[in-house]
Amino acid sequence: MVSDRIFCDGTMEKSAEVSAGYLEGERLAKVSVWTLLGLGVVEITAGQFTGSIGLTADGIDSISDGFVSFLVWLGLKMSRKAPDEKFHFGYHKIESLVAFVTSIGLMGVGGFVFYRSYRAFVEPKPLKLPTLALAVLLIAGCISLHRALQMRRIAKRYNISSLRLNANNAVKDGSASFLVFFAVLGSSLGFHQLDAVGGVAVGVFILIVSYVVLRETTLVLLDAYHNPELVEEIRGIVEGNEGVLVRDVLLRASGPYIQSEIHIEADRTMTVGRLDEIKSSIESAVKERFTGVQRVIISAKASLTENGR
Repeated sequence: MVSDRIFCDGTMEKSAEVSAGYLEGERLAKVSVWTLLGLGVVEITAGQFTGSIGLTADGIDSISDGFVSFLVWLGLKMSRKAPDEKFHFGYHKIESLVAFVTSIGLMGVGGFVFYRSYRAFVEPKPLKLPTLALAVLLIAGCISLHRALQMRRIAKRYNISSLRLNANNAVKDGSASFLVFFAVLGSSLGFHQLDAVGGVAVGVFILIVSYVVLRETTLVLLDAYHNPELVEEIRGIVEGNEGVLVRDVLLRASGPYIQSEIHIEADRTMTVGRLDEIKSSIESAVKERFTGVQRVIISAKASLTENGR
């Protein structure tokens, strides 16, 4: 069900719940900033001592993800600002904008890591202190996956796309660390080019995640929203009222919320009072069934047929 992932402020209790979700997201993002920066510094330093290009690439990836977490924290903090005379619908789309800008920066990082790892593949060198590199990678991978589980839980519960980006980055970061772990292990056994292969894989991971996020956030910022199941369910709610026909259902995402416009045709014999009752009933039913629909705007016109069907 689409509604399982959507939340709204139809009541003060729901609004408080969403605000609490954003605060929890902010806390996780803030902790991630310092965690990732620390991991990145340790990995890059260990990479220099051991001569592992894969470990160094993973460290660069961790630092870039720390920057991502900082932008996510900033976006979540800003998006909680109340609507004002300039931003009438609030600041919810800031987190989508943050994710968009971040994904472009990550593409540059991914390209740099890929190129440097390719150079190391062409001119492979044996590793020094491989045990140190393996220990650092194992610790980094476990920390990243733990972060991912925490952020994914909050992102899924409150439908926060920038935090979901951060969670996906953490999954990618953890997966890359374990992949490089095995690459370094192979390199320590004499297959020296495997270390560079691990670095190349990290670069490819970064580029793939960046592309997916760039595509999704671009669609959100352009007000694209493809969810035919939700449209049909709303249509069914509206047409459950006698004398009413749906002309169009328009939806767009705004942060964790869905904004909706429903255009209907009503029987020309229907009184204004009865039409107002139906419109109120539709609004209540849609918000109750789909708790992420924050705003329901209903416009009506008289049908050209006698019974509106």
